[in-house]
This record gives sequence, C-alpha cells and structure tokens, in this order.
Amino acid sequence: MKIREIEPIVLTSKEKGSATWASTMIIVRIITENGAVGYGEAVPTLRVISVYNAIKQVAKGYIGKEVEEVEKNYHEWYKQDFYLARSFESTTAVSAIDIASWDIIGKELGAPIYKLLGGKVRNRVPVYANGWYQDSVTPEDFAEKAKEIVKTGYKALKFDPFGPYYDWIDERGLREAEERVRAVREAVGNNVDILIEHHGRFNANSAIMIAKRLEKYNPGFMEEPVHHEDIIGLRKYRANTHLRIALGERLLSEKEAAFYVEEGLVNILQPDLTNIGGVTVGKSVIKIAEANDVEVAFHNAFGSIQNAVEIQLSAVTQNLYLLENFYDWFPQWKRDLVYNETPVEGGHVKVPDKPGIGVSINEKIIEQLRAEPIPLDVIEEPVWVVKGTWKNYGV
Repeated sequence: MKIREIEPIVLTSKEKGSATWASTMIIVRIITENGAVGYGEAVPTLRVISVYNAIKQVAKGYIGKEVEEVEKNYHEWYKQDFYLARSFESTTAVSAIDIASWDIIGKELGAPIYKLLGGKVRNRVPVYANGWYQDSVTPEDFAEKAKEIVKTGYKALKFDPFGPYYDWIDERGLREAEERVRAVREAVGNNVDILIEHHGRFNANSAIMIAKRLEKYNPGFMEEPVHHEDIIGLRKYRANTHLRIALGERLLSEKEAAFYVEEGLVNILQPDLTNIGGVTVGKSVIKIAEANDVEVAFHNAFGSIQNAVEIQLSAVTQNLYLLENFYDWFPQWKRDLVYNETPVEGGHVKVPDKPGIGVSINEKIIEQLRAEPIPLDVIEEPVWVVKGTWKNYGV
C-alpha cells in the first residue's frame, strides 16, 4: 500500500498533566492510497513548532512509498538527510512516521505489533511510576505521595530529589536530596524499587558526590547522572560508583545506542521509540542490549500513542527491566484519546491484542483538541521536570 498522506497534528488542552510537556501531543496520521489509517507520535518538549515542520519535510521522503517497506523507507531517509544522526527534529519525525507505518501494517495483517516481532514473552508489562510527585518539595511531601502510590500496586517509582540544582550541587543540596530519598525509602520499605532521576544535569564530581550520599538507600538505578554528551564524565562516574546507570532517552540512532552499550557505560538502556527511529530501529536496539547483558526500560513520558507502542515492544523484550509509566498522571484527554485501553492495574499493564499499536484512536478527541503549533513559554522551572519541584525547602 502506497502512502498517500502524512499529517502532523498538534493536540493540546487547558487540562494539563504533571509536567509542562504533558500539556501537548504531536501525533502523525498516515493515510494510504486505499484509505488505511495509522497513528504515530513525536516528541514535543520546547520544540513543538520545529518538530511539526520537520514532520512536513520528512513526509516528502515517504509519500508515494510502500508503507510496508519500513526498513527501506528508513534507510532511504537516512541517505537523504545528511544530518539525521544529529537532528532530534528529523529523528522524531521519522520515528512518528515509522510507528504509524507499523500501525497500518498490523491492521493490514490483523495482528498487534508484538505478533509481527516474534510474539510476546509476557502477557502483562511491569511498569514504574513517574509523574506522581508533582508539587513535592519537603521530605514529607515525597513520603506521603509515595505511600499512596505503593498502595495502588506499584513496586517501583522514580523521582528527582534535587530541586533547583543544575550542573553542580553543594552540601545543602546533598542534604536535602538525601532527606527526600530517605523519606521515600522509609515510606515504601525495602521491597519497592526507588529510581533516582538526575535529568542529565550534573557534572561528574557532583554526580559522584550524590552517588556516595544515596547509595545506602539501594536505588534501583541512577538515571542520566551527568550531562548526556559528557562521555568523559560518565566514564569518571562509572569508575567511582558501583550503582547502576540508566540512560538513553536522548539517543537518536542504533549506532549511538550501540556505543554506550559496548563501552560499558550503561546497565539499563532507556531508548525512546519516538526519537530513536520508531519500531524499526527500536527492535534492533533491544537486541543490541540483550546481546550485551543490558536491560531495557523504554523512556515513556509523552503521550498515549507512545505508551501504546512501547507496551507492544515491551511485550517482546526478554531483557525488559520495567516500562516507565506516566499514564496515571496524564491529563484525562490523553487517556480518552485511546479510550483508556491501557490502564495500569497492580503495577502492570495488560498487553493489548488489537491490530497495530494495540489501541483504537478517538477521532473526536483529535478534532476537539487540534491546535496550531505555538512556542511554549520559558520560565525558571524547566519543562523537563515534574511541575512544582524546582525548589529548595527550609532556611
């Protein structure tokens, strides 16, 4: 089936989520010449306008191509776009188109994506909670919310305890971070994984000091402890702590993922299917990790279409650690977009069996919330943190 149309669509609403990025979705709708429809999702962050326009440009390389030829189509664009491996806008556009293509292929064959990739190794995907700690500042704030999350069945939760610190951290910051982490550990007990989000914002010396202060609380992993591009700093961090390193949400290609894995710089790889190349590249990255005894925990923080396709890939990932979950902290409209077909129950999500990405798309929601791409406001609290947490406490 040849691709007739590729349309980027921005969705937004007055109802916001637990983070600024959660207020917007960028989806892609592909329509083939015989009328088949598929959906994918791209990354918004602060680049809504540039991603929207990138999808329009990348679409020029896909229209008229056979939708089933995902490998050929990806590599053709790789050839055409000289800067693909260095362009987030291009890779997220390609990823969204690829996901929508797989959605159509699944519908054409009457099978969910997991069946097209060899079949599932689990019926339910274990997830960890993220987004749960909005407006948490004091240790008591974190502890109270953590207790409530565990009561719902989650066995792992991730959070950023570092307040407004960026690049470096001082004794006050270390003390406040430790008090928050201690409070959560005491609140949830020792049978729940606590995962420490650094958001890739520290220099190596500060990250190492953090590791030494927090290692006693047995974190399941330390996510992006240093700036993403700081390979020297990451090697220094690796040499000075035994804690497990998680990273990968900003990886843009199979080759980039392979570098971190083969250099031994990561224990838990976090590829994001909406910017690494969709299902086509994602399935390859899973095997690279598996061959090197690295676990996988897909980065999954944007929207319900991303969530649906990452559930499909998690179902076929033998070396899965956990899947990130913002679903319970999405604005309601994001759940309504997929008719709430991927609910979390007891810390797990049942793998959907519908063809393609596994869920139906509510076209009425798309028409109600369709919006023009506009720039997001830039305020002191960065868009990449959970809202209301960019603060210190005490004197």
